[in-house]
Amino acid sequence: MSTPTSVSAGELPAGVDKERRNAIAVAAAVGGAGAVAMAVPFVASFAPSERAKAAGAPVEFDVGGMAPGEMKTVEWRGVPVWVLRRTPEMLQSIKKVDGEVADPKSQRTQYPTPEYAQNEFRSRKPEYLIAVGICTHLGCSPTYRPEIAPADLGPDWLGGFFCPCHQSKFDLAGRVYSGVPAPTNLPVPPHRYLTDSRIIIGDSGKAA
Repeated sequence: MSTPTSVSAGELPAGVDKERRNAIAVAAAVGGAGAVAMAVPFVASFAPSERAKAAGAPVEFDVGGMAPGEMKTVEWRGVPVWVLRRTPEMLQSIKKVDGEVADPKSQRTQYPTPEYAQNEFRSRKPEYLIAVGICTHLGCSPTYRPEIAPADLGPDWLGGFFCPCHQSKFDLAGRVYSGVPAPTNLPVPPHRYLTDSRIIIGDSGKAA
């Protein structure tokens, strides 16, 4: 498996296809934030070697044992990647906040969303969200807040991700709310499904 080229988003080589350019841009965008000290829950059974991680090796993960509403964190290229199994109620809540998020169609290009995730739920399969768990404001680590209308987030909160450092909020598709410090949605890393339940992060390939 080839090693992704490490370049900045402004120095992409000629001849790189659009999907490859998106993968490089996401990796470059989150690379600096990965240096921020944080405790990252690590899925040890899928941990690549330190050498492999430094080279940006793809990471496999099996979602088969996840309960509805459960979120796991996988490490890829030194950054946390969230895998969230969304319930039907969560998917409905995403539709309800279209008018409250800043980029509902994932059209902003600072951290390009892969074409296969430029849809209502920002995912290949609606049930699963796969997103980089780093706030796009200053690289802090948001928390997963699935509860409805908690006292600290108000009656309109339908679940999502909240960054307590600077109060940025994201919905359950990783879309940033309007009027918060974070400028854009949480990045969706390149990924694909090897089977119905097994995913590979860091390689979008050609599979669905």
